[in-house]
Amino acid sequence: MSFEIYDDRACFLGEGPFWHPERSQLFWFDILAGRILSRDATGPREWALGQMASAAGWVDAETLVISTETGLRRFDIASGAHEPLAAIEADRTDTRCNDGRADPMGGFWASTMGKNAETGAGAIYRYFEGTVERLFPEITIPNSICFAPDGRRAYFADTPTGKIMTIALDGQGWPEGAPEIFVDLSAEGLNPDGAQTDAEGALWSAQWGAGRVARYRPDGRFDRAIAVGGRHSSCPAFGGPDFKTLFVTTAQEGIETPDAAQGRVYCAPSGIAGRPEPAVRLDG
Repeated sequence: MSFEIYDDRACFLGEGPFWHPERSQLFWFDILAGRILSRDATGPREWALGQMASAAGWVDAETLVISTETGLRRFDIASGAHEPLAAIEADRTDTRCNDGRADPMGGFWASTMGKNAETGAGAIYRYFEGTVERLFPEITIPNSICFAPDGRRAYFADTPTGKIMTIALDGQGWPEGAPEIFVDLSAEGLNPDGAQTDAEGALWSAQWGAGRVARYRPDGRFDRAIAVGGRHSSCPAFGGPDFKTLFVTTAQEGIETPDAAQGRVYCAPSGIAGRPEPAVRLDG
């Protein structure tokens, strides 16, 4: 399996790819530039959001929920218009949004971090049926947010620790008990960035600085790693007609003289199916 360039527009901090199952369309972000990008039958698409944005979920064929530096916003794909949905740290100028993903119960997990990655400045939140609750405080660089196929387990990471954590969820998708280590990458010097699970419940981890995506089985055992063209692989997403195409965003951030491989979106046949992203419920 080898990756090829899916979109050659360079992102300084490419992140948050997700495949809209009703539109058969990939969306992703250039966080610091405040833009959302996509491709459709007409070619490349791009929207300027006016603030940093990092992750999205879908509500219906025309509407997204996007995570921005002031909170969640409802985004109209056709017009590019967006409006506030739920404030998250809107009163803080020192933090911004980072990783996020819809959960199988209809919620959306969003995260924040210090704009200069200050230690413990961020947190992970959950939006569910119109309300927002903070789940995990004092996070430095929140990442790896994803869920088991049945929705009863979540994963997340604080990247500098090198550990991907897991926690059980109840029937409504709220955490139960305390987080436990799913896989510890610190001894290998690997930095877990964005992640997604496949239909078999294995976790695919984009690893910042390592130019790869690695698959870990549901018991945490390493399965395989695939090299990505960009050094800073930031987040994977499954898509395509059978959800067997793996897309990966990359970044130029932190690379003094980035070459043409950095900051692009890559794709490759995964050989293992993912599954459709669940829709976000905006109310009860």
